[in-house]
Amino acid sequence: MTKQARILIVDDEATMREALYDWLKEDGYEVGLAEGGRQAIAMAVEKNWDVILLDLKMPGMDGLETLRRLKAEDVDTDAEILIMTAYATVDTAVKAMKEGAFDYLVKPFAPDEIEMQIKKIVAHRELVLENILLRQKLEERSEYDEIIGKSEPMQKIFDLISQVAPTDSTVLITGESGTGKELIAQAIHGNSQRCYMSFIAVSCGALPDSLLESELFGYEKGAFTGAEYTKKGRFELADNGTLFLDEIGDISFKTQVDLLRVLQQKAFRRLGGVEEIQVDVRILAATNRNLQKAISENKFREDLFYRLNVISIHVPPLKERKEDIPLLVKAFVRKYCLEMNKEIVKIAPSALKVLMDYDWPGNVRELENVIERALVIGRGPEIVTEDLPFPDKEFTAEIMPDSLKMMEKMHIRKILRKTDWNISRAARLLEIDRQTIYNKIEKYKIEKGT
Repeated sequence: MTKQARILIVDDEATMREALYDWLKEDGYEVGLAEGGRQAIAMAVEKNWDVILLDLKMPGMDGLETLRRLKAEDVDTDAEILIMTAYATVDTAVKAMKEGAFDYLVKPFAPDEIEMQIKKIVAHRELVLENILLRQKLEERSEYDEIIGKSEPMQKIFDLISQVAPTDSTVLITGESGTGKELIAQAIHGNSQRCYMSFIAVSCGALPDSLLESELFGYEKGAFTGAEYTKKGRFELADNGTLFLDEIGDISFKTQVDLLRVLQQKAFRRLGGVEEIQVDVRILAATNRNLQKAISENKFREDLFYRLNVISIHVPPLKERKEDIPLLVKAFVRKYCLEMNKEIVKIAPSALKVLMDYDWPGNVRELENVIERALVIGRGPEIVTEDLPFPDKEFTAEIMPDSLKMMEKMHIRKILRKTDWNISRAARLLEIDRQTIYNKIEKYKIEKGT
C-alpha cells in the first residue's frame, strides 16, 4: 500500500510545496497540492487522501482552523494529518495533536524524516484497516440478523421477530420478490432455541411437483427408476431444526395435502417407504402470492393456509421504505468491497439521489445487484451516477444539480468516459475545441477514472 498512498500537501509557500512534491513523487506517492486551507478542504471533500501534510502558519485560514474543518462531519475525511511547523509554534502544534493531528514536523526537515513519518502513518492505517476488515468478516460469518432498516415498518418486523423467534409457532412471511423474506426466516431461526440445529431451505416454486415431493420427503432405494439408494428428504434433514418453505403458494394441490398431513401428524413416509418417520421441525413459509385470493380461486387449501398462518409477517416493498436505502447501500458497498478486496468507497450525493428516486420493482435484491455492478465498473473513489444503470435518470429535473458549473462538470465527465478520454472525439461531441476541454478538465479537476 505504501507506494500507492495518496498525500495532499497544504502550504502557502510555493518553494516548500514544490520541494515536498518532488521528494514524494520520487518515492512513488500520489501527490496533490493546495495553496491554503480552503482549497485543501475542497480537495478533501472531492477525493480520499491517506495523509495530509498541513502547514500550521498560513494567511487567511491557518493550519489549526483547517485541521478543525477537516475533522468536521461535513468534510468527513479519514486522512491522517501531519502538521508542519516552525520551532516557534511547537506549542500550537502540540495543541493540534490534541485536536486530532497524527504528529508534527519542525521545519526545516530532511526528506528521510518525512518519509519515516509517512511510513509510520501508512503502517498504522493498514493495521487499523486490517482489524476493521477482520472484525467485519467475523461478524458476517456469525451474524444471523442481516436484515437492515430503520424505517417504521422494518422496526415493527424486528419487534415481531424478537417475539416469535423463541416460540415454535409456524410463521408465514409475505411480500414481493426480492424483499428479503429468507433473511427474516434466518433471523427467526437464528434467535430461536433451534439456532444450533439445521436451517434447511426449499424453493418450492423452482421444482416440478414430482421432484418437490422427493426433495421434501426423501425416497427409498428402488422407489422409482433411478432411485439407486435411499435418500433423506428435507424434513428429515431439518429434524430438531427449522424448515423454510419458500414460494409456498406455488405448490400443487397434492403436495398441499401431503404437507398438511405432516404439519398435523409430525410424521411422514419416504417415497416407496412404509415406515412412519417422526420429526420435530419448525416450519417457516414464504410467498409473494396473495393466498387469500388463491383460496377463493380454489388454488390453495384454506386449512393449510391457517396451519401456516399462525403468525404473519409482511415485508413491505422497498419503494414504501425508502429511508432504508442509504443504510442498505452502505451495507452492500461494505460487503462487496470486502469481497473484491477494494478500499471501501463512498457514494456521491447525486448518485444516492438517483437510488432514492427509483421505484425498485426488484426490491432489495435489485438494489444489491446495482451496487455490486457499480463497484465492478466504477474506477473512482466514490460511486457516481455514471456507474448506475439508469442512463435516462442522470439529468432529469429531479436530480439535476442546482449549480450550472456542477452540471457542466458532470456532462463533460460523462462525455470523457463515453469516449474513453479521447479528447478529439469528446471535443466533437461537445462542439468545442480541444483546448477548451483541457481548460475545463483543469478548472473542474476532472481526473481520468472518476
